[in-house]
Formats: sequence, C-alpha cells, structure tokens
Amino acid sequence: MIQKMLFGRTGHMSTRTLFGAAALGGVTQKEANQTLEMLLKYGINHIDTAASYGEAEDRIGPWMPQHRKDFFIATKTGDRTYQEAKESIHKSLERMHIDGFDLIQLHAVTEDHELDTVLGPGGALEAAIEAREQGIVRFIGITSHTLHSPTIHKRALERFDFDSVLLPLNYPLYQIPQYRDDFDSLVEVCKAKNVALQTIKSICRRPWQEGLPRYASCWYEPLTDQTAVDHAVSWVLGHPSQPFLNTVGDIVQLEHVLDAASRFTGQQPADEVMQKMQETYSMIPLWPEHEGMH
Repeated sequence: MIQKMLFGRTGHMSTRTLFGAAALGGVTQKEANQTLEMLLKYGINHIDTAASYGEAEDRIGPWMPQHRKDFFIATKTGDRTYQEAKESIHKSLERMHIDGFDLIQLHAVTEDHELDTVLGPGGALEAAIEAREQGIVRFIGITSHTLHSPTIHKRALERFDFDSVLLPLNYPLYQIPQYRDDFDSLVEVCKAKNVALQTIKSICRRPWQEGLPRYASCWYEPLTDQTAVDHAVSWVLGHPSQPFLNTVGDIVQLEHVLDAASRFTGQQPADEVMQKMQETYSMIPLWPEHEGMH
C-alpha cells in the first residue's frame, strides 16, 4: 500500500500519491471504472481533477454514489473572474453528482497578470471564498505549470492564505539552479504556513518529439520502463520537501506509477543513478530555461 501523510492543514491523511484525473479526459466509462478498481487496489484516497480535463468529471460522477466517502475530492477552475469561476464550480458539482468538494483550486495561474486578475476585485478567488462560506468547498488551493511556478506561488501565498499549491517537480527540472532555488524557497514558505505541496510531471521524459508517434495521452512524453519510473517516482517522493505526487495523465501508464509508489522505500535514488537515467532516456525539462524564468 502507498503511505499516507497529512494533506497540509486539512486534517486529511492523503496517500502520498494522488490520482491525477486528467488521465480520464478521453476514456470510456468502462475504462474509467477499471481505473477506479486500480485506485481502490492501491488504496488511493485522493482524486485531483479539473473542469478542463476533457470528460474526467463526467467519468468520476458515476463513482460518487458508492465511493464519495472513500476520496478527498479536489477540482480546479481555469476561469479568471468571479462569475465565470462561480459557474464553473457549480457545473463541476453537477458533473460529479456531489454536493461539495474538499478542495477547489485556481488552475494554471502562470503569469503575474493572471495572478493579479484571479486575486483582484471580481476575480476567481472571490467565487472560491464564497463557495467556502456556503459550505460547497472546504479548502482553496492554486496551481501553476512553468518554471515561474514557485515564484507565482510565493506571491500568491503573500496575498492569500491558500491551503495547497501544485507545481512541477522532477529530476531534470530540479537541476536548473534557478528553479531549484525558487522551489526550495517555496518549500520553506509552505512548511511555515502548513500548506500542502503537490507536484506534477514526475515521470516526464521530455516534450513530445516532432514526427514521432504519441503512445500516451499526456501532453509530454512519459517514461514507460518500470525501473525508470521507479527511480523517477522515488526521487520525487524522497525529496526532502516530502511532496505529494500527482499521477500521470494516462490510464495505461498509471499502474507503473502506482506500482512504483507502493514499493517506495523512503529513500531517494542516488544522484549518479538519476544522472545516468537522464542520459539514457535523453530526459530534458518540459520548459527551456529561457522560458518562464521571470
């Protein structure tokens, strides 16, 4: 089974590996139901979805009458203004056949001007706070997706007391000195404020190569060899920040990640092992260093 840890200040003991429901965006209900069986097999008790993940919320809906109590449910709104975000939150509730979420997240806030909009007057945060006051959601988080993510999150936490953040973390990315410094700095803020730290892109190999066939539904090329996935997953779970790891956006690759997490020993692989893996699989960060460093 996969170890559990307190999800920040929420009081919920979440599995260290959270199910990233982007994997359900383009699957049938039958495939989604098989995925649910896999989640139950590995004891996963936290689902992270979003309004923009294709049909993911619709696929989760049929699970909820029987399994709502088994999961901490998080979703996201990518809308930037109050009215649109409010509508998004209510549509997500309808799609998932539930009357409340555990966590609503402001989704993919990657630029400073977006942060100003969502946190400003008439911004999406107002809809999230209203939903919390109405008892529709319990906690509020924010997500970001580029090399600028740690900085965005630090600025966000200065302006509002978010319960969780979500951003990329993997070995090649952490080798970028500026990203490493920014990430470590964010970790200290999260520790001080007891903010849950979620990470994505753990098994990212590189951006999809031009002209090569796409064998997975995620928007990056993932590692598929089990030993490589073991190393990548153990590296993230073993990071000193003790982050949560959101799984891969592909149902076929999902079991590789869950299997690796279930066998995590508590240790990060040695740097030499990770360096060799990076060379063997030609691993590169999704975002070039000159993009997203502000």
